[in-house]
Amino acid sequence: MGKWYSFAKNFRTFALVEVRTIIKKGREKKVWFAIRVTYNRELKVKEDLDARGITNFVPMQYRREERKGVMVKRLVPSVHNLIFVHIEPSKMKEYKMSTDLPIRYIMNRGTDGSRKPITVPDHEMENFIKVAGTYEEKLIYLNPEPGDFAKGERVRIIGGQFAGAEGIFVRVKGDRRVLINVQGLVAIATTYVHPSMIEKITDPEPNRLDNAL
Repeated sequence: MGKWYSFAKNFRTFALVEVRTIIKKGREKKVWFAIRVTYNRELKVKEDLDARGITNFVPMQYRREERKGVMVKRLVPSVHNLIFVHIEPSKMKEYKMSTDLPIRYIMNRGTDGSRKPITVPDHEMENFIKVAGTYEEKLIYLNPEPGDFAKGERVRIIGGQFAGAEGIFVRVKGDRRVLINVQGLVAIATTYVHPSMIEKITDPEPNRLDNAL
């Protein structure tokens, strides 16, 4: 009886540990990693990720080029050497080890001096994709500096091809546009947006709210 009880107790403890491990692994959330690709091979990396069924996003847009005297539109990367990958952290490490393609994390230095890979909050990435994913040739990509556009008004676009996107309503190159800044890595400005197509956002920023929870 004592041996059986001890065995049952040990088995239960082992099972609980296994279940907790499985639950813990199951709770590993996918995040958007900002990945640096060297030698302008972002489309090669995208092709490889697509083949593996890994969600990713390369900012692209249509550009007009003259070929043999004829103007043609081509879909090309808007920002070279940058790709966003939506994946669990452990699987991102596995992918980096399994591929021969030239990729590396874009790192961020914390307040304690430690360095860790930059990840983009889901809400911020969704806004970016709503705009960048239109591939509109008149979109403007910018290299933001700390403090840029801090005085702009937070708005939501309520109509048109950018409907639902949230950002800062600012003047860029003479026109009023909505700008989305992605973790200081890249900023994108929409085409001209008429004031009647936007509404002011008064709620706390989702990213800040999430961090407070």
